[in-house]
Amino acid sequence: MHPTQDNMIHAGEPSRSALRVAALRAAHQLLDEPVVFEDPLALAILGAEKEAKIRTDPERFNNPFLRGLRAALVVRSKVAEDELAKAVHDGVRQYVVLGAGLDTFGCRNPWSGDGLRVFEVDHPSTQRWKCEMLESAAIAQPDSLTFVGVDFERDVLAQRLKEAGFRPDQPAFFSWLGVVFYLTPDAVFETLKFVASLPSGSAIVFDYRVEPSLLDERARAVNEYLALHVAGQGEPWKSAFDPVALCDTLRGMGFTEARDLTPDALNARYLAQREDKLAVGGAFRLMCAKV
Repeated sequence: MHPTQDNMIHAGEPSRSALRVAALRAAHQLLDEPVVFEDPLALAILGAEKEAKIRTDPERFNNPFLRGLRAALVVRSKVAEDELAKAVHDGVRQYVVLGAGLDTFGCRNPWSGDGLRVFEVDHPSTQRWKCEMLESAAIAQPDSLTFVGVDFERDVLAQRLKEAGFRPDQPAFFSWLGVVFYLTPDAVFETLKFVASLPSGSAIVFDYRVEPSLLDERARAVNEYLALHVAGQGEPWKSAFDPVALCDTLRGMGFTEARDLTPDALNARYLAQREDKLAVGGAFRLMCAKV
């Protein structure tokens, strides 16, 4: 269900996509001013050797293609944590990170003292690799963090979460970043139906690929280039959606609110008046849905 399981040849072998995302998130801390998404652990989690390489030559992450990709990655993380903050303010005390990769929120949870529990869901092999990275970087794993190993070929998400201490009778906030486009539409809707079945106040933020026929010529060309690139690395994309139809589908599932965040809205909110012209493109969108 997540690319980190599909190309694991040996247990503990890292996912190229997880490493790529983590490296760009780390480069953002050094290259972009002002920083959009502050992550004090972004560099450290990569390990001393990779951190040193990025610090020595951060400009190698600054070509136009990687700048656009970096903008999308940091904005989606910022949106997810902004929406999480609203949920916590409203009383939500469960946060589920689906396809966590090297996300560091669970280790820097500012609301652990308020009782926010973080459940990181990923393939067991990816989680073993991540735990090794955390140990090597001397990054502590707080008691509020629970790793939930899920092999989506065999396991049911709801069952594995419940076994890990997740309370399905309590509202929860979910983030699902960098995963949906690697899944079939049926697999995407299966997870969304589970979130929709949870108590009022539950919510999810996820990114998805826009149906290429709805894109302008430039965005379509970027989409095609990226699709070929990830397919060549063994991580092919399997889904794309019409934003309007997706909102209708979410409401039909039981979500009372479905907000599709357009590139223009994201750029205006997070990237306005920047001298470096950092901006997100149109091939991918963010959806915020609330039960």
